Amino acid sequence: MILKLFLAFYRLLWVPLLPLVLIYLWQRGRRDVDYARNIAERFGFYRQPLPQGALWFHAVSLGETRSALGLIKLALERGDKVVLTHFTPAGRRESEHHFQGEIASGQLAAVWVPFDMRWCYRRFFRACRPKIGLTLEVEIWPAMIFAAKAAGIPLYMCNAIYGTRPLARDSRGLRLRQRIIKGFSGAFVKSSMQAERFASVGLENITVTGELRFDQPVPPALTEAATRLRPAFAAGREVITIASGVEGEEQLFGEVAAKLVAQAQTTNQPAPLIVYVPRAPERFDAVADGLVQAGLTVLRRSEVLDPKLEQIAQIEGADVVVGDSLGEMFFYLALADRVIVGGGFTLSGSHNIIEPLMLMKPVLTGPHTWTIEYPFSEAEAAGVAVSLPDQAALVAALSLSSVADVEQIETFLAEHGGASVRTLAAIDQALEG
Repeated sequence: MILKLFLAFYRLLWVPLLPLVLIYLWQRGRRDVDYARNIAERFGFYRQPLPQGALWFHAVSLGETRSALGLIKLALERGDKVVLTHFTPAGRRESEHHFQGEIASGQLAAVWVPFDMRWCYRRFFRACRPKIGLTLEVEIWPAMIFAAKAAGIPLYMCNAIYGTRPLARDSRGLRLRQRIIKGFSGAFVKSSMQAERFASVGLENITVTGELRFDQPVPPALTEAATRLRPAFAAGREVITIASGVEGEEQLFGEVAAKLVAQAQTTNQPAPLIVYVPRAPERFDAVADGLVQAGLTVLRRSEVLDPKLEQIAQIEGADVVVGDSLGEMFFYLALADRVIVGGGFTLSGSHNIIEPLMLMKPVLTGPHTWTIEYPFSEAEAAGVAVSLPDQAALVAALSLSSVADVEQIETFLAEHGGASVRTLAAIDQALEG
């Protein structure tokens, strides 16, 4: 009864909410025009026919899309049709870039996810009639879940994780979110601990498949560009990349960079070059301004590198280079000797550590790793990632020399790969059942 009342209220809530969502997309479209394009798709109207009987993957944005690339490629190689839904342009552009041929042939379509209203999903399901739906990471939308159930489409969480904090929060009060989670047909989860957590809230049909990000392809053009440009970029200095730094830790990272520069001046040693890559594009200017205010010499990627990463301008004397571009994270990671993964020095939690490890880079992050419990605990135990409690500990760690133990990282990666094959097998089993 509680769930039925909530779902009725949720449907009514969309009456005042929809104009606000459209205004939000229009405002975002002023910065990124793709937000405002093909709005009809968000209501379930499509210009071109969608593949029929497809595997439907919902990857809200760039990170989720990249995590599923290996799995989607396996599905396409064996002849499956695929429909990809996204909410952000970054995710959609990634799909369109990687699957140009499949889109042209009609084997794959990348479209906007419908607004979370049942009638929008009914139109979407009529348009593509998916065999199964898979929501990447943590995407819990009431209309999506119950419209799929009404249409007889099995909807599974994929690469799923239920973090410590969300679990504790959702276990209080009316437990609405957990009641909604039980509406899924099942879940393909990252670890046995995650399986236990989802089972504890009543979800059935859970399979441990591992972490898909271990199977994502590394863009060779970006790593090759980093190898080619590194000598001119660093000129013998250590490179420390701050990957996906978030707003709440910008001051901390600025102070850390200033302290490292000051230490180098005191000891008459070359200071490391900091490559600072903000997670949110709208923070590019604020991050650069904050670093300047911290007394650092700051350049931007857009100032020193051409769009195709072929030539580099003079950066001698720079303390920090701000990575003010999108889709080039593997380039910034490949430049590094060590990587600080952002988010961990805020309560929102650390972002993923897998990408730098795939490039054999030692990883540091802050104390808040609940967002990546798997695989961080395993990586820490393997000695390839470190959680540090505060700014002082970070400065101390970066002040010591460090050499990547490639063999150790390779062993860790080998132990945790293969999730794409396991997930595809689990999909087949779910469809047979």
